[in-house]
Amino acid sequence: MTESSDISDLMADLGQRARAAAAELSFASAEAKETALNAAADTVWARRREIMTANTRDMEHGRDKGLSDAMMDRLMLDEARIAAMVEGLRAVAAQPDPVGEVIAEWDRPTGLHIRRVRTPLGVVGVIYESRPNVTADAGALCLKAGNAVILRGGSESFHSSQAIHHCLVQGLAQAGLPEAAIQLVPTRDRAAVRELLGMTEYVDVIVPRGGKGLVGLVQREARVPVFAHLEGIVHIYLDAAADPVKALNVVINAKTRRTGICGAAECLLIHENIRDTIGQGVIKALIDKGVRVHADEVFSVIEGTTPATEEDWGREYLDMDIAARVVPDIDAAIAHIRRYGSNHTDCIITEDDAAAARFFERLDSAILMRNASTQFADGGEFGMGAEIGIATGKMHARGPVGATQLTSFKYLVDGDGTVRA
Repeated sequence: MTESSDISDLMADLGQRARAAAAELSFASAEAKETALNAAADTVWARRREIMTANTRDMEHGRDKGLSDAMMDRLMLDEARIAAMVEGLRAVAAQPDPVGEVIAEWDRPTGLHIRRVRTPLGVVGVIYESRPNVTADAGALCLKAGNAVILRGGSESFHSSQAIHHCLVQGLAQAGLPEAAIQLVPTRDRAAVRELLGMTEYVDVIVPRGGKGLVGLVQREARVPVFAHLEGIVHIYLDAAADPVKALNVVINAKTRRTGICGAAECLLIHENIRDTIGQGVIKALIDKGVRVHADEVFSVIEGTTPATEEDWGREYLDMDIAARVVPDIDAAIAHIRRYGSNHTDCIITEDDAAAARFFERLDSAILMRNASTQFADGGEFGMGAEIGIATGKMHARGPVGATQLTSFKYLVDGDGTVRA
């Protein structure tokens, strides 16, 4: 066989086994899934040294490839991050099982009793870059929702993802669930991605988690439905009624806590009434923290800033960079976000309830925040245990995609010899 036919056969085999596993998972008990996830958590912690050793190989590979500091941070696993992974697995395990939940029920004059209940999607394909913890998050959430999953991690996290995947499979085995419920594509070959995107016979939905290039590729080439996770072009608007302490703390945290995640702030909009007070103070504080501020003509006079270009508006830096500009009022801020945003997460800092209500009402981002760091744009922080991504589209799932969002529904109709007139 040629190399391409080898990949095609490999992916078809993964698809067949995933479809068979999904059929069993659709009626697996909540207890079995909880057992599998807790056992996986135990195994991840017990094998944390092996996982970190695998991650060391990936970090070396990343350095050789010239990955940026932010991307290297996304790739890195230490004991604290593995502990957080374990906590996420346990949190998902402890959540109520969404499968079979009655969403609504009603009676009809004909005598029919109708229930709308949650049901698994079937087989989910997850394509992701760099962050090896997505292996655990995606595997756990798909299993909780009764779905089989085919994981295709980035080449950078190849060894880390394999080590984590082995732990998930161990959990499945201990719970007596099919080991093919969570499969990892065992090759770095990009041909596997294209095969996965066309596997309509086996895969029900694709979830891409990564940069603009990956998501664009998936949206262009997928024949399978896609939950789009677009860029995190995250804005923070400092309103005229912003509290100076809240503004400083939120902006610094939103930009610098972790620059390589999709909830990191990328653009700062400042009401002209506070440009020489709170605005300048926040910009100077960002510069002091080592952030490169790409400023408009008003703020570019501040020492340490870089003049912004048109390309800086609507740019996802994923690094120690932020764009900043003055706006005349809240409506100008809203207009800027509508033009340059990605409908991911946007925030207003204000003590004015009317301004906050206007911001929330007139923007349609998946997540809108007030007086809170955009780094909270995360399924775990929303109480979902973990997330498979932040969906920015409007079909089916939107915002953090947890276990509940990985289900569909079906109607169960009961009669008593009921016939239609």
